[in-house]
Amino acid sequence: MSVSHRRPVPLSKAYRLLNHGPTVLVSAAHEGKRNIMAAAWAMPLDFEPPKIAVVLDKSTWTRQLLEASGTFVLNVPCAAQADIAQTVGSTSGLELTQGQGLDKFQVYGLQTFSGELIDAPMLEGCVAWLECRLLPEPNNHQQYDLFLAEVIAAQADERVFSEGRWHFAGHDALRTLHHVAGGHFLTIGEPVDGKTLQP
Repeated sequence: MSVSHRRPVPLSKAYRLLNHGPTVLVSAAHEGKRNIMAAAWAMPLDFEPPKIAVVLDKSTWTRQLLEASGTFVLNVPCAAQADIAQTVGSTSGLELTQGQGLDKFQVYGLQTFSGELIDAPMLEGCVAWLECRLLPEPNNHQQYDLFLAEVIAAQADERVFSEGRWHFAGHDALRTLHHVAGGHFLTIGEPVDGKTLQP
């Protein structure tokens, strides 16, 4: 569990939790129903207030819950959670709920905790969490499956993110996942610092 390592992230630095392009797990809840799914297309959009964009297909139940509640969480999983990311990204929460009366969290034993400001579940073991409030843009939702949101609270695992920076050395299992296709992921590599060239 990462509870002892979770620390708030200043909203002015929240964009850095996504700036390196990790796979995210989108969780949402509404009227006692909850779900979680994987999304490979998510990105930061603005600094203050911090905003994000994520693409959610019309067929997903998470999208329906998100649209109904107006809130959601972007959970940033790590290498140790590759099986979880693949599983929640390739199974239907709606089918599980209708067929077994259980959600993905119950069926797969996924532990959650409560966020600071919204009701959507936050997945234990991730390395970052962004609580988001939907910015209604119906045309973008219907035409492009594109959802914009304001980040209203953020947390990260201080072992790999502190003072506004990722630092994964010595924590390979906590490296973020980057989806390629068909259940294949890469993990974030070693840092490289660039220097400005002189003319």
